[in-house]
Amino acid sequence: MNTTDGDGPAYRLLSGAPDSPVILHVPHGSRTIPPHVRSGLLLDDAGLERELDLITDAHTREIAARAARDAPVPPWRFVNERSRLVVDPERFPDGREEMRAVGMGAVYTRTTHREPLRPEPAPDGPALLARYFEPYAQALTRAVEDRLAATGRAVVVDVHSYPSRALPYELHGGGARPPVCLGTDPFHTPDTLLAHARAAFAPLGDSGLNTPFAGTYVPLRHYGRDARVTAVMLELRRDLYLDEPVTPHRGLDAVAAALTDLIRKVTSDPV
Repeated sequence: MNTTDGDGPAYRLLSGAPDSPVILHVPHGSRTIPPHVRSGLLLDDAGLERELDLITDAHTREIAARAARDAPVPPWRFVNERSRLVVDPERFPDGREEMRAVGMGAVYTRTTHREPLRPEPAPDGPALLARYFEPYAQALTRAVEDRLAATGRAVVVDVHSYPSRALPYELHGGGARPPVCLGTDPFHTPDTLLAHARAAFAPLGDSGLNTPFAGTYVPLRHYGRDARVTAVMLELRRDLYLDEPVTPHRGLDAVAAALTDLIRKVTSDPV
C-alpha cells in the first residue's frame, strides 16, 4: 500500500521473494518536495538545491535496487519517495529526538548549516506529521509484520550515506569517519548480524561502530520488545561511491556488491 499527495506515491514497498526476511529501508534517498511543502520553506531555489545536495543520501535507492536485483533471494525494499526535508521518517516525532536541538526533529526547521529552513515552530509541522510521518511508520510496521508472518523473522537493513567531512548540524561530527559506519541497537542488532555486516563491507575498508552516527530503525511497535526483528544501519561514506556531493563513480558497483553479499549472508544464516 502507498500513500500519495497528488504527486505520486510518498513511499513504496517493493516486493521481494516470499521467503526473504530482509527489508532494505531507504529513507533519505529522494529529492522530491511537493509544491505545497516547498511553499513553506524559506530557502530560494538555488539555496534549496544546495541543501538537497548536502542532506540527500544520493543514489542509495540505486544501491538498494542493484543489491536486490543481484541477491540470490531478493529482499523487500521500503523506499521513501519524498525528501527528508518534507519529514524525516527516522526521527522521533517528540521530545525523545536529540536532533531537535539543532532544528532537525521529524520536521526540520534548520539546514545542515543551522540556517533557517522553516519558521520555528514549523506552522505546518502537525499537518506534515499526519500526512507523511504517521502513514509511513504504519506502512513500514506492516511490512515488518508481514515478514514475521511469512518467515518468522524480519531483518531491517537501513541504507544511508554520509559526507566525508562533517557538516555543522552533526551533533557527534568530531569522531572518526570510517568508510562504513555500522549503526546498532543493543537489543535488535545481534552479534551474528554485526559480524555479517563487517564481513560483507570489509572490501571497502574498516567499519566503525556507531560513529559518527548511531542506532538503527526498528518500528516502535517492536522496539525493545520483539527479538525476532533485527536491524543494522549502514552509513556509507560518500566518497566511496561519489564525487561529492552527488556524482556517482565506479565505486558504486563495489558498494552495491557489498550490500548484495550482506543480503545473502543474513538470508542464509538466521540472525
